[in-house]
Formats: sequence, C-alpha cells, structure tokens
Amino acid sequence: MKKKAVGIFYLIIFSLLTVALGSTNTIYKTTEGQITFVSAAEFETITATSQKLTGALDTSSQMFAFYVTNNSFEGFNSLLQQDHFNESYMESEKNPRSFFTGKIIEQVTFSKPGNYGVRAKGKLNIHGVEQERIIRCDLIIDKDEIKVKSDFSIFLAEHDISIPKIAFEKIAPEIQIHVSAVLKPKSE
Repeated sequence: MKKKAVGIFYLIIFSLLTVALGSTNTIYKTTEGQITFVSAAEFETITATSQKLTGALDTSSQMFAFYVTNNSFEGFNSLLQQDHFNESYMESEKNPRSFFTGKIIEQVTFSKPGNYGVRAKGKLNIHGVEQERIIRCDLIIDKDEIKVKSDFSIFLAEHDISIPKIAFEKIAPEIQIHVSAVLKPKSE
C-alpha cells in the first residue's frame, strides 16, 4: 500500500507541474523522451530503450518531474529477458512507473540560448524504492525548446532489485542509464 501511495504522490506532483502557471510559457514538457539502460555483465550485455519518457520542467521554479512506464522498454536480447525484467526484477505490475522529481541546483537563464551543464537534485524512485540523488545533465536551450541529456548509473541493490545467483554473470549490479528528451513549451 505504501508503494501505491508514493506512486500517487508522484502523479500529483507531475500533474501540478503541468498545470502550474498555466497562463505563462514557463512549463516545458515532453511525452516522447528516450531512456535507455545498459547492463554490461561479464557474459552478456542487455540493452533496452523506452521512447515513452514523459516529463515537465517549470523554468521559473526550476522544478521538474519525469517518469517512464516500466513495461515500455523494448530491445532486449530475447522476449524471455523482457518478461524477466517486467515480472521478476521491476515487478512492473506492482511498480508500473519509475520517477525522478526535484529541482535544478544551478540557476539557469532559460531565456538565454546556450548549453548548460547542471545538476538535478531530487528523488529517484525505481522499483518502488526512493533514493535522493544528484544527477548531472546537459541542457541545450534554444528559443522554442529545451534539450535534456544525461548519463548516470544506478545500483540495483539500492532499489531492492535482487539478482538470482544463477544470473550474476549475465546481469550487472550497476546499470548505465542514458536519457535524452526535447521539451517544448506547454500549449495554452
């Protein structure tokens, strides 16, 4: 029940960000961002991608909320791997989404085009387990869009994702994450 409450909490935060300041163009959002994970273990590399990363950024407060539906990942080495990912590791039925919500630490002038290396501080919730994280990302600001790119890693153990002994050599304990999204001003 606690995990469901956390999920509802993040949906409320995301909803508030997407309607906050609705009369101004301070909200940028995406519904088709990309997130890829790579597990580079001793005997196997597993790569899967979702094109369903959804997010919003309030440029006036620098607050953000992003989520991905866990069962939207594709590209595994086999359908069996995809089934194991959803059923055994992510438990996607019980934990349908992964979230990252928080605030950009550095002050950014969103009205000035350019490239900005920033740190995003917030709560990363994977597999129903929340961790406070600071994640580096690049913002490329243009006059009518913001591109977000980030590369970081997560440790499965930090999110209570267990690897059976039989799979230790095929699933890495540290997973590389690559995020890319283009955010556009919210339509009035």
